[in-house]
Parts: sequence; C-alpha cells; structure tokens
Amino acid sequence: MSAALFIEQLLNGLQLGFMLFLMAAGLTLIFGVMGLINLAHGSLYMVGAFACAIVAAATGSFWLGLAASLAAAAAAGAIIEVLVIRRLYARDHLDQVLATFALILIFSEGARWLFGSFPLYLDIPSALGGAVRLPGGATYSAYRLAIIGIGILVAVGLWLLVSKTRLGMRIRAGESDREMVAALGVDIGLLYTLVFALGAALAGLAGAMVGALQSVQVGMGEPVLILAFVVIVIGGIGSIKGALVGALLVGVTDTLGRFLLPRGFELFMGTSDAATVGAAIASMLIYLVMAVVLAVRPQGLFPANR
Repeated sequence: MSAALFIEQLLNGLQLGFMLFLMAAGLTLIFGVMGLINLAHGSLYMVGAFACAIVAAATGSFWLGLAASLAAAAAAGAIIEVLVIRRLYARDHLDQVLATFALILIFSEGARWLFGSFPLYLDIPSALGGAVRLPGGATYSAYRLAIIGIGILVAVGLWLLVSKTRLGMRIRAGESDREMVAALGVDIGLLYTLVFALGAALAGLAGAMVGALQSVQVGMGEPVLILAFVVIVIGGIGSIKGALVGALLVGVTDTLGRFLLPRGFELFMGTSDAATVGAAIASMLIYLVMAVVLAVRPQGLFPANR
C-alpha cells in the first residue's frame, strides 16, 4: 500500500466527515434548541440536491444551483416549521417521530411525482473539475477538497454565529431556558423558525454538494440521516463542536475501515474471503465506535452545556 493511496483514502474520510457535519450540525442545532427529533431532515437534504440539479440544468451554472439549494431547503424548512413542527413542541417524542416520518413519505412521493423515479445528475463545475497535486506526489480531486474547505468555513461560521452574535446568544439561551427567553420578550416562534431554516439550509447544502458526486434521486437522504444521528450521538446531542468531531470520527473510521480491513484480513485468508469479511466488519465499525463512546461517555464526547 503506497503512502499516496493512504492519503487519498484519508482525505476521502475527511470529505465524508465534513459532508456529515453539514447534515449533523443542523440536526443537532434543531434538537438542542427545540428538543425536536426531526426524521425529515434527510428529506431537506434531498430537496437541496434536487433544487441544485434542476437549476443547474436550466441555467448551466452549478453555482446558481448551489444558491438555489440553500434557498429551497431553507424555505421548505421554514414552511414545515410553521405548518407542522410548531404543533409538536409540547408533544411527546413519539408524536414527533411519527409526524416527521410522515413528512419523509410526503416529500418522497412528492419528489417522485414531480421529477419521476429516474435519477438526475449534476456536473462538477469546470473550475473544480481537475485534480490537485499534494505534498509527496499524491493527487486528489479539487472538488472533494472544495467540500472539505466549505465544511471548514461552515464550522467556523457556525462557531462565530453561536458564540459571537446576538442571534447566537438567543440560540444559546433558548437551549438553556426557553420559557425565560420568551418571558424576556424574545419572539420564540420566530427564533425557532430561523433555527429550523438554518438547519434545513445546511442539509440542502450537503445534498447539493454530494449531488455532483452521486446521482440525485428520491430517498437519497435516508441513509445519510442514519449516519447523521450516529454523529450527534457520538459527539453529544445539541453540541456543534461535538457534531464536528463526531462527523470527522465517523467519516475517517468508515472510509479507512472499508479500505484497510480487507487488506488486513488478506494476511491470513484468501482475497475473496478477506474482502467479504472485511466489508462486513467495516459496515459495523462506526456503530462499534458509537457503542464504545456511549459506554465511556453516555452523554457523548462534547455534551451541550445546559
């Protein structure tokens, strides 16, 4: 195994991790502020991907499509919060799960009715279509590096928003004592809508970015949603820092596990058996990591301060 190949796989893990962070950050922000389990978050990821694909195909500009993904997902999130989610805050978590699961079905069938069952495809923008030479002679996709860069910028932007702005102060206060925040005159309904729209926009951004690496199709958000829940459980529910660390841990563990485990098993079994056993264990690896983290720190690595 060459160093260049290992570096490539490591960067693939970081790229997956930052994509998961875009999903998990919005999910953990919504849960931390509202106490809401939103199973429809993956549908907002799908909305962003479809909006980007449709607008990019119509205009020939991936960047306009990316802007459309943010706007469409944020608008869909705001509408959902006002029409549906607002009625669930005082309800039991089981009611929230059932209602947001129903939203998954509505979004999936709506997307199938509008766009059909066939996948759509996004072209990587020409400015990011090549490869970048890394130190040591390795090369790596410029577009995947851009995803890593955007993930870093979003992480820094969320930290600045939450810790340095008046809106962030209200978000942190809403996490700690929403009744007191409302009593002090803050429009808690508007705050919840803004937070939900922000989380939806991050999911839409993730869907648009990944849409250029794989097909855009109905149901594409559900597998990613499962990984996002694993991320926030590992990192600590309600913690942006935990979402970042958990996402990178899950991304690198999953990618390197699928890369290294089959090669490790080849040392004492045949290539075909090693590939089968290695792939099976690799698929369980992130869940084993989650179990170990919860055994040591039941609240996650960086639980939100309450």
